[in-house]
Amino acid sequence: MKKRSGKPVGARKRSGVRRRPPSLATARNAVFLVGFMGAGKSSVGRALGERLNWLFEDLDDRIERREDRKIAEIFENSGEPYFRQAERAALRQVLGEMSGAGQARIVALGGGAFAQKDNAALLKAAGAPTVFLDAPVEELWQRCRGQATESGLERPLLRDVEQFGALYRARRKHYSTALLTIGTGGREVKAIAAEIAKKLGLKKIAMRTEQGESE
Repeated sequence: MKKRSGKPVGARKRSGVRRRPPSLATARNAVFLVGFMGAGKSSVGRALGERLNWLFEDLDDRIERREDRKIAEIFENSGEPYFRQAERAALRQVLGEMSGAGQARIVALGGGAFAQKDNAALLKAAGAPTVFLDAPVEELWQRCRGQATESGLERPLLRDVEQFGALYRARRKHYSTALLTIGTGGREVKAIAAEIAKKLGLKKIAMRTEQGESE
């Protein structure tokens, strides 16, 4: 809240006032990829980063570094409400780093991040472009099952295709509010990255002065 002569303005109350995130200097130095698990956020984000010579970051990776533990451990030991607080704090941190003359970056959000109204509000207030990567739920299921088999990691949500589909449908209405929707079903990653760059008018930078990717 702004002050005059060191005193709070008028009769405005401090309670309930949310600190607004810093605005991005331009909507052209940031892209946030949203969508369900298996939509291709990480693979498309990396391809887009390579195309533009921008940094790429997965928000979940930042959360794990901040917490010094894996996402699964946070959920198991601290619960989802705690995780969502940590997720929002990490998103605020990213937006703060990208304000002003911040570094050009593509950020992939976790599957549930954009379904949280506070996170969506932070991105909107910062003027950050959001891209919803979508695919038929059957294809998302097959991709996720394949990834789980390759990694050897079992995710509870992948035990029941009906539960998987129900969560996808519940979250899709939130994803659909993104600035741009791009279908990824049956498509090459580089083609998807090229479409995003063209539709958002993103420009390649000559070289990076920042230190490497967060990946």
